[in-house]
Amino acid sequence: MPAAWRAWHRPLVVFSVLMIASTVLTGIGLVADDRTVAGSPVWFKPFKFSVSFAAYGLSLAWMLSLLPKGRAGTAGRRAGTVVAAASAGEMVLILGQAARGRRSHFNLETAFDSAVFAAMGLTIVVLWVGSLVAAVLLLRTRILERATSLAVKAGAVLALVGTGLGFLMTRPTPAQREAGITDTVGAHGVGVADGGPAMPVTGWATTGGDLRIPHFVGMHSLQLLPLLALLLLALAPRFARFADPLVRLRLTAVACASYAALLGLVTWQALRGQALVRPDAMTLVAAAALAVATAGGVLLALRPGPARRGRSGRSDRELAA
Repeated sequence: MPAAWRAWHRPLVVFSVLMIASTVLTGIGLVADDRTVAGSPVWFKPFKFSVSFAAYGLSLAWMLSLLPKGRAGTAGRRAGTVVAAASAGEMVLILGQAARGRRSHFNLETAFDSAVFAAMGLTIVVLWVGSLVAAVLLLRTRILERATSLAVKAGAVLALVGTGLGFLMTRPTPAQREAGITDTVGAHGVGVADGGPAMPVTGWATTGGDLRIPHFVGMHSLQLLPLLALLLLALAPRFARFADPLVRLRLTAVACASYAALLGLVTWQALRGQALVRPDAMTLVAAAALAVATAGGVLLALRPGPARRGRSGRSDRELAA
C-alpha cells in the first residue's frame, strides 16, 4: 500500500469500505425486497445514506491526512474517529429500522421508534461537532498549494453548513403543530407531505420544497470542490493557462464562491416550499444572475496578470503555488 494511502485516517477508511459494502447489499435489497415505507422502497434510504457516507468518509479521511504531525494532527485523528463512530451508529439505526420495515426518521409511533429517532439525533450532533473540529483544524493549517488548500477548506466549511441544514428537517411542520405531535415530528418536505411525487434516483419532492436538497449540496462540497482543484492541477501540464498557480487559485475561488451561492439558492428555494424542478420567476432570475456572475468570474480568473511583487519580495504566482 502506498505511503500516501497509509496516511489516510484509518477508522474513516474502514467505515467507508463498510459503507461501500452496505451500498451493494442495500442495492440488492432494492431489487429483492418489495416492501415500502412512506411510499418509498424500504431499502432506498439506507442505500442513499450508504453512498453518501462512503463519499463523505473517504473525502474526510484524505483531508485529515493533510494535517501536520503534532497537536493538530492528533486532534484531527480524534475528530475523525468521532465522526466515523457517530456515522456508523447512525447507519446501524437506519439499517435496523429498514430491516424492521419502519421509518427511521421523524418516527414517534412507538416508544422504541421514538428512542431510535432520539439516538439518531444524538449521533448527528456528535458527527457535526466532530466535523466542526476537523473544519477548524483544516482552516488553521497551510496545506498543499493554495488553490487546493482553498478548495479543501471551503469544502469542509460548506459541508459543515450542509450537515447543519439537516437539523431544519427535525422541526415540527405547521400541520404537525396545528394537529399536535402524535406519531411524527419533522419532515423532509416544505409545504408538501413526505411520500408524495418524487424525482427518480434522488427521491426529492416534485410538488414542494425538499430540505434534503441543500443538505445534499452542502455535504458533497467536501468532494466536489477539492476534485475541481485537483482536476485543474492535473490539467496544468497540458494547458499553459492552468499551469499558472495564480489562475488556478482564482478559478478555485470563483468555484467556491459560486458553490456557496448555489447552496444559498437551493436552501432559499426549499424553504419557500418550491420544488427544484419547478422554479418560479424569482428563482430563475437568481439562478441566471449566479450563472452570469460565475461566467464573468471565470473569464476574469483566466486573464493573465502581471507578476507583482509583494512585501516579501515574492511574486503573486510564487505565493499562490
